[in-house]
Amino acid sequence: MRIGTRIAVLAVGLAIPLAGCTNPYDPGQRALGGAAIGAGGGALVGGIVGGGRGAVAGALIGGTVGALGGAATTPRSAPPPPPPPPGYYRY
Repeated sequence: MRIGTRIAVLAVGLAIPLAGCTNPYDPGQRALGGAAIGAGGGALVGGIVGGGRGAVAGALIGGTVGALGGAATTPRSAPPPPPPPPGYYRY
């Protein structure tokens, strides 16, 4: 396996589990999660296509696009809780 591909596989292997540890309603955390997923995916594709330099370029481009996409797709707020069932009384 070429060194660029190894770097790309390592980046994806580290980025994806960490990207799931974010608050979906915080734009900053969604940007970081999107950047991690984008950088990992970009490094993987860039490493396969262009070797070491391709992995670096793919990580930079994927990280940027992922951060912008993560921040732009942040939901406004958490959905409200469902109403209590009929006949339910809270004392």
